[in-house]
Amino acid sequence: MKALIAGGAGYIGSTIGSACTDAGITPVILDSLITGRREFTQGRIFYEGDIADGALIDQVFVDHPDIEAVVHCAALILVPASVADPVGYYHANVAKSLEFISHLLRNKCQRLIFSSSGSIYAAGKDFSVTEDSPIDPLSPYARTKAVCESMFADIAATQPIRVLSLRYFNPVGSDPEFRTGLQLRRPSHAVGKLIEAHAEGQPFQITGTDWPTRDGSGIRDYIHVWDLAAAHVSALQRFDGIVSGPTHANVINLGTGTGTTVRELVTAFNSVVSPPVTVVETGPRPGDAAGAFTRSDRAKRQLGWEPRHSIADGIRSALRWAAIRDERLPEEA
Repeated sequence: MKALIAGGAGYIGSTIGSACTDAGITPVILDSLITGRREFTQGRIFYEGDIADGALIDQVFVDHPDIEAVVHCAALILVPASVADPVGYYHANVAKSLEFISHLLRNKCQRLIFSSSGSIYAAGKDFSVTEDSPIDPLSPYARTKAVCESMFADIAATQPIRVLSLRYFNPVGSDPEFRTGLQLRRPSHAVGKLIEAHAEGQPFQITGTDWPTRDGSGIRDYIHVWDLAAAHVSALQRFDGIVSGPTHANVINLGTGTGTTVRELVTAFNSVVSPPVTVVETGPRPGDAAGAFTRSDRAKRQLGWEPRHSIADGIRSALRWAAIRDERLPEEA
């Protein structure tokens, strides 16, 4: 099997590519390298360009008519940046995705896996959600994901393509063989900031301490990126059995099923490092929300998948990648 991975030179897309390779699926990488890294395409079939470039998409399918499915990971993903530049985010994430699926339809692609987000949900009182929970995205970034899901579902209802939206929660860690990892030297997510604080001997900022959670800090569902990648392999292998019916669309949450607060994440981090990091408390960033975690078992039932790695595993993996990141990626992303 061949699978086209759009955004396949980014953190998640490149890790999916590694998991596909290990499973005997040949990844064909498409990436503009705006945020992705060329180093992550080494040894892989690679096309540099934009998902909205129809001529390029046509050429990919001419060169690889045996592509059986597409994994769409190409997107801008930073919540504060989306608040500052909603036009740019809607253009990159929604307008270009519409162009992309039109090119896929022209090339008779019948299977699309879309990288969506758990941030689109309105969390319940205990901050847990299932695939049937209400949708209430609280940032322009999250809204672009919700809009794309609806757009793709509308298209799949009448056009010869089926769509599986995988709603990610909070990926951490790296490919266990360290072929790929988080490309940014100074990432904005909590684990990245913890690693940075530890390396520099600085306190870690807890952004927001008045959320209605058990300890006032935000709550997340931290999933090892290798588990996330394994779920995509299962989705590719089982696609025809799980995306059927009159709508030709399905959604599945990908998380651990356990909510972890930021304070609890700090405790987990300090259990695997020495000396421990200290913390300071600040206000929430623009677009921040209390968070959510998934309690659905749909992924286990339909994908035959469940996460195998702990938060501590993800932290150790992230620390090991951070130690070799500058050697692997010698220029700043």
